[in-house]
Amino acid sequence: MFIKLTQARGHRYAQLVESFRNDQGQTRQRTLATLGRLGESGGQLETLLKSLQRATGQSVAAAQVAFESALPLGDVWALHSLWKETGFDQLAAVFRRARYCTAVEHAIRVMVFNRLCDLGLKRPSETEQLPLL
Repeated sequence: MFIKLTQARGHRYAQLVESFRNDQGQTRQRTLATLGRLGESGGQLETLLKSLQRATGQSVAAAQVAFESALPLGDVWALHSLWKETGFDQLAAVFRRARYCTAVEHAIRVMVFNRLCDLGLKRPSETEQLPLL
């Protein structure tokens, strides 16, 4: 069983749906119950959710929390702090004095951070020579 979201007459509804195989072995779905309209304050769906939370011992406030995926930025933040602390951010001024039009320091920083953050990148073996810039 799963929850299926449908739309009818401009409103979205949540339905409890079951998958099954018919006599010919084909997969089918049947709607067991329409749980209520989404976004309706104090509606049937909201009442059902509160009842389920009480039955499972969860707090009602937990339904108000929405989780979204996040990018891991801790490593970039730490590297940025180290970059500034070690003085590498001063490279921008060096390249400006040399009359470079492109942001060379920025490009170097991105390449270094990418190399340090992505552990899946190929690492040079001890016998390989690193290319000189």
